[in-house]
Amino acid sequence: MPTVTMFDYEFMRTAFVAGGLVAVVAGAVGYFLVLRNLTFAGHALSHVGFAGATGAVLIGVSALWGLLAFTVAAAVVMGLLGERLRGRDVAVGIILALALGMGVLFLALYTTHATQATAILFGNVLGVEPQTVWALWALTGVSLAALGFISRPLLFATLAPELADAKGVSLRLVSVLFLAIVAIAVAEAAQIVGVLLVFALMVAPAATSLRLTARVGWGVGLAVLLAVAETWVGIGLAYFTDWPTSFWIVLVSCAAYFLSLSTRTDRLRLLPPAH
Repeated sequence: MPTVTMFDYEFMRTAFVAGGLVAVVAGAVGYFLVLRNLTFAGHALSHVGFAGATGAVLIGVSALWGLLAFTVAAAVVMGLLGERLRGRDVAVGIILALALGMGVLFLALYTTHATQATAILFGNVLGVEPQTVWALWALTGVSLAALGFISRPLLFATLAPELADAKGVSLRLVSVLFLAIVAIAVAEAAQIVGVLLVFALMVAPAATSLRLTARVGWGVGLAVLLAVAETWVGIGLAYFTDWPTSFWIVLVSCAAYFLSLSTRTDRLRLLPPAH
């Protein structure tokens, strides 16, 4: 079948729009996530959000809103803890295990829609409903506006935290606001690749971008372009192969990162250590 016929289907057009919206946010937010050495946050928040998504389904609410509520709440707590969160791998691991356990319980109590549980875990961009796309438009707008608003103090606090603190920048407030934006990005990305694969969509394009350029403006733009391209290519490959969309998106994202490993990384040493 010619490629053009792919867009004759409404669900494919919806998938490309939804995937593009999510990828823009994932790329932009993921860049700062990697730059701040907080990639664990995307992974942790997705696991916490699993309990929220399944709990929302249990009470008859959209999984997106449950996921969003739990991830934002967890992000605020993580941001308030600040440096005290570092080095507490055991405590964080126990909390994540508890969240997953709660999610499993909610699924056991609500067994009438097993396909919805699979979508929460692994994503189903081809099944995104039109009303969800409107929600993604709103969340994308809020995320990008908030990220643009705090981008300067965020970058200052990331590259030179001691100096930023001395200049009166509230590192804790910046951390809370940024992690809240990350939580929104995680909730959006989970609609495309599921809570178990959010890490790949948010981290791989950003990590690839950081290997290719050390200029922040170019880096953010490149991360967004990579995320969008990898998402759209993944959706297209899923259409032609009938293999899971999440698999293709993750495969393409990881392949791009592995290819970037062949580039020189000397210029990245110009960046101060992130905190």
